[in-house]
Amino acid sequence: MAKPSTSAASDPMVERLRAALGRRAFTEQKMFGGTCFMVDGNMLIGTSKRGLLVRVGKDAHAAAAALPHASTMEMGGRSMHGYIRVAPEGTATDADLAGWLDRALAFVDTLPPKAKVKPAKRSKMRTH
Repeated sequence: MAKPSTSAASDPMVERLRAALGRRAFTEQKMFGGTCFMVDGNMLIGTSKRGLLVRVGKDAHAAAAALPHASTMEMGGRSMHGYIRVAPEGTATDADLAGWLDRALAFVDTLPPKAKVKPAKRSKMRTH
């Protein structure tokens, strides 16, 4: 019998985000040490053991960062303006989570869809 992979441990927030997004088209991608949700190729929201990462855009950043349990996302000691980290306490209820998701959608819905990048074709080497 195979051992379950510990890296595949289910994050309950991933399930909550899937449910909250409902029928909206999205994709999931491993990023920032967790799972990020993408809409039209643009990062929308993500989750990791550090909490929720919410893309709100630079114009809405100050107002979002002033909310309870929210702070500016930092990566490598650098502030990421337009991205908010929400501590787990800030997403305790479905209403809290929906509020953060609505903020992210309000910004990401203003962005143009990203073109899908086709992987480069590998040339086959022939030996004669």
